[in-house]
Amino acid sequence: MAQVWKCSGLRWSPEGPVLVWDGGRCSALPRGKRVGFAVPEGGVRTCVGARGHACPVRAVVPGRSTGARCEECARLDRAHSVAADTFADDPRPYRVYLAWFGPGMVKVGITAVERGSARLLEQGAVCFSRLGTGPLMAARRAEELLRAALQVPDRIPYAEKRAVRSALPGTEEERAAQVRELHARAVALSGWPDSLRPEPCEVIDHMGVFGLAGVPVAFGEVVELVPGGGVSGELVAAAGPDLHLAVGGRGVVVLDTRLMTGWELVPPAAEGAAGLSFPVREFTRRPEGLF
Repeated sequence: MAQVWKCSGLRWSPEGPVLVWDGGRCSALPRGKRVGFAVPEGGVRTCVGARGHACPVRAVVPGRSTGARCEECARLDRAHSVAADTFADDPRPYRVYLAWFGPGMVKVGITAVERGSARLLEQGAVCFSRLGTGPLMAARRAEELLRAALQVPDRIPYAEKRAVRSALPGTEEERAAQVRELHARAVALSGWPDSLRPEPCEVIDHMGVFGLAGVPVAFGEVVELVPGGGVSGELVAAAGPDLHLAVGGRGVVVLDTRLMTGWELVPPAAEGAAGLSFPVREFTRRPEGLF
């Protein structure tokens, strides 16, 4: 009987991306590594629980959910997150940042100083710059200020990020240009919180970390895992939660590792999987004309 694994998600370490498995084991993901797994016939995706606790009812969750949580566990998980603003008295310092994912794709966000660049790596930010540092609610006010005054969003859909990764500007200067321009406009705004210390524009580029330079154009993205399906391919790039896998003669497909959580997984040979047999959505936005 094939050994069964349950994935806890992808994490970014100082050495690069790693897949984390239930029980604490980690699998490093250097470029060129073959990544393969399958979902056994009859497999069911179950809720991963919240805040380190198992789902009390082991609820079945949809294959296309990136959170892999039932409604109740999702509510509990969000209620204890920074995004929910339920910890206004959090004493930790926070940073406001501008993150760039491709031409015309810049967002504003906040992250705890202690996390360093981890939040930006997790989101797949191709480059970013810090804007300011201070208390949580001051960082929140600055974030809202940029959204209102400069129409800078705080979210960019992953589908849009994926569609342009093969057509990114070739130099760091080109990739940094929009971040630098928005940084200058942001720190000049009136209404900047007094308790938030502005930081100079220093653009950090993740193109090399992600392996996106010269990455082959992906033909699509896996939309869900299904029982009896599988994938096996060579890792050519990784950005945020996404793995870009070269799958046989079909080309490169993008796999969001958040879709792996909640499933029991086995080696692809156990199910006879070769290449790719999960449902795929082909990209309609082509790099050549950019849209």
